[in-house]
Amino acid sequence: MERGNSIQVLGKAALLLDRLAEEEEASAAQLAELVGEPRSTVYRLLANLQQHELVEPGSRRGTYRLGLKLFRLGSAVVARFDERRAAFPVMERVHEVTEETVFLCIRRDYEAVCIERIDGRWVQSMGLRLGGSLPLHVGAAPRALLAYEPLGFWDEYLGRGPLAALTPNTPTSPKRLVRELERVLETGCSVSDEDVVLGMAAVGAPIFDHRGEIRAAVSMSGPRPTILGDHAEASRELITGAAAEISRALGFAAEPRAAPASV
Repeated sequence: MERGNSIQVLGKAALLLDRLAEEEEASAAQLAELVGEPRSTVYRLLANLQQHELVEPGSRRGTYRLGLKLFRLGSAVVARFDERRAAFPVMERVHEVTEETVFLCIRRDYEAVCIERIDGRWVQSMGLRLGGSLPLHVGAAPRALLAYEPLGFWDEYLGRGPLAALTPNTPTSPKRLVRELERVLETGCSVSDEDVVLGMAAVGAPIFDHRGEIRAAVSMSGPRPTILGDHAEASRELITGAAAEISRALGFAAEPRAAPASV
């Protein structure tokens, strides 16, 4: 099928799904009338959509409704917006208190992706842009995300090959990284000490959802003396408190279970 025809078919399928969303359930004849397509075309589209679990038989004979796969896809999109919506007011308060850069990250495969960021005074020195990513072993938010993944994922991550170094302080030894992750589990806080950008430090903490599963991580970054100097404890308390508040907004109400790693 040529590219133009493929795009045209995709458009028709999308329109069909829109009409099903409005009608909840409809027959092929009804849908053909609603979308202005021949009944044979609608039958063909419905068969393809049903094959991909985007459409399923309705409660009445001969009718169709949206498939559960769309629910799963939609839930993933809503979840991402929930994270940002719940986190942003809290991130703003952290920024107002500290004037430092605040990040919100989620895990995508073996990376941490920044999905929200409030720029601070030293933004030009930051190593993570909005929409950008870092390996999970680098930085405060990424290590907070990695620490609360199942232990089997730790093994998987470490088994992928040598750990890349962004600075001489990046943990590239598996044993050192495991110690760092265990420390996160013990304290509930991740510390980045010049391992992303020399002269800059960060503190991060995990965000959990209503199931008690790791959902995201929030971090605050700035010059090392500011983050890890005389106010180091205050920085840790501020970011762990922020993460706890966001977690509560996502329905988290219990302590996460953590176990020591064995690599």
